[in-house]
Amino acid sequence: MMARQNSLPGNELFKTSYAGLDATLVSEAMAFERRSLQDDEDDCPVDRTRLRAIFISDLHIGTPGFQAEALLDFLKHHPSDMLYLVGDIVDGWQLRRRWFWPQSHNDVVQKLLRRARKGCRVIYVPGNHDEFARHFVGHAFGGVEVMHETAHTTAKGLKLWVVHGDYFDGVIQCAKWLAYVGDWLYELTLRVNRHLNSFRARIGLDYWSLSAYLKHKVKKAVNFISDFEVAVAHEAQRRGFDGVVCGHIHHAEIRDVNGILYCNDGDWVESRTALVEHADGRLEIIRWGANTLPLKRAADLVAVAA
Repeated sequence: MMARQNSLPGNELFKTSYAGLDATLVSEAMAFERRSLQDDEDDCPVDRTRLRAIFISDLHIGTPGFQAEALLDFLKHHPSDMLYLVGDIVDGWQLRRRWFWPQSHNDVVQKLLRRARKGCRVIYVPGNHDEFARHFVGHAFGGVEVMHETAHTTAKGLKLWVVHGDYFDGVIQCAKWLAYVGDWLYELTLRVNRHLNSFRARIGLDYWSLSAYLKHKVKKAVNFISDFEVAVAHEAQRRGFDGVVCGHIHHAEIRDVNGILYCNDGDWVESRTALVEHADGRLEIIRWGANTLPLKRAADLVAVAA
């Protein structure tokens, strides 16, 4: 779907990507990139069943809300032939306001680069929070290919459109200032949520997402999610795809939308979810946590493949 990828040196990428930040942040980013090349150990257990593909998005690396340790554990236990990074991987919005980059965030990027070096095909589809990476579409850095969008064909022959989804968010497209305000409020909610879950952990309760609860309780938020899913599915159908894989709204889901298979892989600040494809073509969403179970399988939704 894309032209042959060109190689772009990692330091050049970071230097250009963070051109809007001050010199101190550029220096930090370049130092991180050098460190990320030092560790080439593959720590994935050899007895793990290999997945055909993994789709993850909305990591928001560079924010306190990113659950880096959980993602590292998930990746350690799930080797794959392909790994799709479906946008909002690095949170450029937050990094411009305040630099936050602990070692665990370094470890995640090192892990992603290591995957590419070990033969996994890693495709990066930038989102709105990491829109700086859209300037590098058609290039590759550290073996990671950057694309505006791409297509994935499952083992069962389903052709899926892979896109972040922010183009279908009217707030992002028409009132970006409001999106920045919403992002600040969302970060505040996550901060409260971290304190709440710290208390819950001390009394032996499982992780619980306050922001996800509020989304489901507020009618306008529920309507927004529904409208977003319909809009993305409609565009996938118009383009001739059997289904779509996206992120952006932090709401993991697999469902049929007017004959189109709609898949959202969720996020790694609230739900800790990923969409995976097994060797036989089965799709499912996995929530990674204390009680790790598939949230939903697509086995009953593949009527579009018939």
